[in-house]
Amino acid sequence: QVQLVESGGGLVQPGGSLTLSCAASGILFSLYAMGWYRQAPGKQRELVATVTSGGSTNYADSVKGRFTISRDIAKNTVYLQMNSLKPEDTAVYYCNAKWAHYNYWGQGTQVTVSS
Repeated sequence: QVQLVESGGGLVQPGGSLTLSCAASGILFSLYAMGWYRQAPGKQRELVATVTSGGSTNYADSVKGRFTISRDIAKNTVYLQMNSLKPEDTAVYYCNAKWAHYNYWGQGTQVTVSS
């Protein structure tokens, strides 16, 4: 059974930082491209950042220079370090694992940026 379990969300003030974690089980983690997506109320889910099995990263323009995605193969975990958070970063953040025709999602973790 495949599981992607996100953690680390919460309430943070503008300018603050949070680190999200996604622990994967039931997949051969090293094969998969991993990603973070987010969905704000009333909006479509959008890509935040991805990291390939080879370690190449890609970021949405809106988070470049503020967010960093990384993966620890030994721990089957992908991280999203978020700095200089803005109110517009408020959303439910979802972890994604993708390889060939396999595509899995976590349950999401809420990030709220507010004073």
